[in-house]
Amino acid sequence: MASEPSPAVVPRTHLALALTLIIGGALGLLAAFSLEMDHILLLQKPDSALTCNINSILNCGKNIDSPQGSTFGFPNPILGLMMFPAPIVVGFALLAKARFSAWFWWIFNAGMLFAISFVYWLAFQSIFVIGTLCPWCALVYLVVIPMFLGTTVRNLRAGLAGKALQRFGDAIVAWVPLISILGYVIIFGAAQLQLNILSTLF
Repeated sequence: MASEPSPAVVPRTHLALALTLIIGGALGLLAAFSLEMDHILLLQKPDSALTCNINSILNCGKNIDSPQGSTFGFPNPILGLMMFPAPIVVGFALLAKARFSAWFWWIFNAGMLFAISFVYWLAFQSIFVIGTLCPWCALVYLVVIPMFLGTTVRNLRAGLAGKALQRFGDAIVAWVPLISILGYVIIFGAAQLQLNILSTLF
């Protein structure tokens, strides 16, 4: 596949995307690391009090011990530890003004699509099946949504999906923060309606 159009045709990726990937990747890595440390602690001492177990609803332990916590046969945080370094590296590469071929952006976007799909599946499994909102998991939700949107809009604006979608990307780029907020509302609104989170905090 040919490389993406030259900078004369497609503007350079905004600084905002690089910072979103770096900060989002770092926070996601922190969440994955913390969850895996909690998982190891539970293996060593099953009765341990986890710092992320705020109450019976805001709770990581139930998620870690659930079948959904090991969706692919190993603890989900291991997947995060493997994947979250990628956006950090890409973000720093963008700050260094590195350029990637179109195939690279397609693969990176596919990884982000997997991440956001998995996030929403896990979020609704947590809320409607397990009956919790896991604090560290919530941090992952918060960072994956803007990383996915920022990457996707960047690729649309680069013309990787055709001229019509390039114009669409140009039209919605300023709306990425609002769309991210709407993405949060879907998850955390569902959590509030189903679990009444706020009542557990007061």
